[in-house]
Amino acid sequence: MHLKSLSLVNFKNYEQVEVPFSQKINCFVGENGVGKTNVLDAIHYLALCKSNLNPVDTQNIRYDQEYCVIQGLFHRKGKEENIYCGIRTQKKKQFKRNQKEYQKLSEHIGLIPLVMISPMDSILINGGSEERRKFMNGVIAQYSRIYLENLIQYNRALTQRNRLLKDFAAKHSFNREMLEIWDQQLIRYGEPLFIERKRFVDDLLPVFATFYEHVSLKKEQVTLAYQGQLLETDFKKGLMESVEKDRYVQYTTFGIHKDDLAMDLGDYSLKKSGSQGQQKTFLVALKLAEFEFIRKLTDIRPILLLDDIFDKFDTTRVKQIIGLVAENHFGQIFITDTNESRLLGILKSLPANHRVFKIDHEGTIDQMEV
Repeated sequence: MHLKSLSLVNFKNYEQVEVPFSQKINCFVGENGVGKTNVLDAIHYLALCKSNLNPVDTQNIRYDQEYCVIQGLFHRKGKEENIYCGIRTQKKKQFKRNQKEYQKLSEHIGLIPLVMISPMDSILINGGSEERRKFMNGVIAQYSRIYLENLIQYNRALTQRNRLLKDFAAKHSFNREMLEIWDQQLIRYGEPLFIERKRFVDDLLPVFATFYEHVSLKKEQVTLAYQGQLLETDFKKGLMESVEKDRYVQYTTFGIHKDDLAMDLGDYSLKKSGSQGQQKTFLVALKLAEFEFIRKLTDIRPILLLDDIFDKFDTTRVKQIIGLVAENHFGQIFITDTNESRLLGILKSLPANHRVFKIDHEGTIDQMEV
């Protein structure tokens, strides 16, 4: 699978551009602030129905305009797929596949598998548990439609249960039977989510460890460990035992929405003890393992986006990473970098087909002769 061409109208800093791509490596070079990341974010939109940078869709419309359009022509399993995303102020986001509009955006997730590595990934290490749950959810949802539907239903039930707890507090009343209605929903949808998350982490770990060793050129032991209340306590029992606490704090304190993912280097927490270089290597290896995991389960090579990930890596490490992803094992790759000469030098040493695009401050994208 690969993206043949991308068309943007009024998307962020781009008034109107259309770019044809190589089936293998596509690089965007230019100074900071010219919009290299915006191109990758447009591809992210077409795959996952949302921006990787700004969750407010209308804020991705070019300044002083009322709409934007992102359109991509993909080649997938021998067929062309025309994916359209239209955003208008004060209107619902519109997604189409081959001119047919989706009724639910969740129907599109998984059609275009994608993995993105960016500086924002540091939040997986330094942020709260919610960020690591998002990571697990984002990966699993790309290969399991059932998981995504269960997640949507679980979150709806959780919202209703929390609202009921607040109503009880406001009215100085309590009805256990009403609460149990939502307990049953949390259990129904939460238990399969728990099982799938645990399986995912267990299966991902050996793949991740292999990539870490390759990227780091070291033998350090790295660990991913799934942390969840359901590992210790039955779901129904946990909800029953936390009722009084839930009434006091006015939200649900037990469930899979409290899960976490422990990231360790040796016997120490990566967040507390890992150097900046170790953390960055950890994240690159984790995302490459995500790629391999999705590829095996879907039999499709995801599109790989590498956004400005080479900052603070020496040339040897950069060459190691690019050489790895340039192998036939990987599919189409998009790279952004400010160090044009370094990137061009590395690309010349690789046999893989590639195109390099220069972006200027006017939002013009020109293909370079290399």
